[in-house]
Amino acid sequence: MEDMNMNLVEMMKDFADEDRCRAYLEKLRWPNGVTCPHCKADKVYRLVKRDQFLCASCEYQFSVTVDTIFHDTHLPLVTWFLATVLLCEAKKGMSACQIQRSLGIKTYKTAWYLCHRIRAAMLETGKPKLDGKVEMDETYVGGKAKGGKAKGLTGRGTEKEIVIGIRQRNGNLRMFHASDVRAGTIAKYIRENVSEKVDVIFTDDFASYPFAMERAGLPRTRHQTINHSRKVYVQGDVHTNTIENAFSLLKRGLMGTWHKVSPKHLPAYLDEMCFRFNNRKNPYLFRDTILKLISSPNLEYKSLTAKVQDAA
Repeated sequence: MEDMNMNLVEMMKDFADEDRCRAYLEKLRWPNGVTCPHCKADKVYRLVKRDQFLCASCEYQFSVTVDTIFHDTHLPLVTWFLATVLLCEAKKGMSACQIQRSLGIKTYKTAWYLCHRIRAAMLETGKPKLDGKVEMDETYVGGKAKGGKAKGLTGRGTEKEIVIGIRQRNGNLRMFHASDVRAGTIAKYIRENVSEKVDVIFTDDFASYPFAMERAGLPRTRHQTINHSRKVYVQGDVHTNTIENAFSLLKRGLMGTWHKVSPKHLPAYLDEMCFRFNNRKNPYLFRDTILKLISSPNLEYKSLTAKVQDAA
């Protein structure tokens, strides 16, 4: 069963029913043969009529979905697989409303919860630090400008949410929901995401960046700026167009797909966007996402709705 370049047509052909989905999960979870999740013994019996296994050692009965995000779900595995393909392949993301309509899910609440569980599994851990030529910038999303549109404020000085982006040229992308754009905050993201051996970091002429470089322990000789305040956007190799292109993709998703995202859930949407972007050339994106779903802890609905529920 080959999942390279998985699309909806291939999905419906390869995973047309629950049995095929279970077989695929079994293959991914236990590539060397089924083992008991309780005692790790490899001598197990298949209980065909119950879609379960019985451990010969500890007599523990289990299914392929036990201890995974799929356990105790009321949705068919086919629906999970289809939703995963849609979220992986939608360049600008896909809203819960669209998932609900496309997959025939009864309630928006169920579709919203499904999307957030898949989105949570897309969180990338153990990410290598960015190196080579790196661009860094910030953008502002949602909210309203102070004093209304008449003042024409679109960035700093607005009530919008701050997103800091870092992107390696010809490499990976990171985006973060930040509380402010002070030098200390920016330095924290540099330290956590950029290699100490980075060749150069390109930014605009915002005053916080030179001080952030110092606080991050990087010499100013590795920092080059483009003077946006003087309407200069490209000067040889110096520009921030690469990270700004990623911001444009994010904003098209926010405005054209999700329409409204609460500050509470904004980091999850940023993680989804980065995961999809960083895996844009991965021919096994569907398989790798399913593997992350198998290994991810379940995200409880009450934790998602503890304070603010977004309408995406």
